[in-house]
Amino acid sequence: MYPEHSGHLPAERAVTVHQPTPITHPSTAQLVPVQPGAVPSVASVVLPDGRVVTGYAINPVQPELLATKPPVSRAAVNVALGGVGFLAVCGGLLLLTSFIAALTAFITQLITLAAVIFGGWIAVQILGTSSHGGGTTVHIRKAVIKRNHFHG
Repeated sequence: MYPEHSGHLPAERAVTVHQPTPITHPSTAQLVPVQPGAVPSVASVVLPDGRVVTGYAINPVQPELLATKPPVSRAAVNVALGGVGFLAVCGGLLLLTSFIAALTAFITQLITLAAVIFGGWIAVQILGTSSHGGGTTVHIRKAVIKRNHFHG
């Protein structure tokens, strides 16, 4: 990868530590720069392939603390949960009442339908026999006898 390196590491390499120098610019004249108590040193690291990486050691950034929320009283939580439970019970009772009303209407319609069908069957039985003259008909040897009168 790098022609100046033959694949092995040099026995010893000089590490140079650089100190940063602050930049003074005329636009920052009104600002007062505040230097940290100690300027961090620059560290150099030799990688296995011979390259040198130089940089500052940086502390990981700590996330900002969230603002603490005021505590909620136990009574307020109980009242809220009780209200939700009450609404759930009321909704369930409303659905139960609606279901019972619909079931009652359905059963009533089934009873009415059965009465109409059964009543129609009874009516056909009664009215169907009056069309034959109201007597009993018996078939004997191709002769028809109605009320003891012979018809040939």
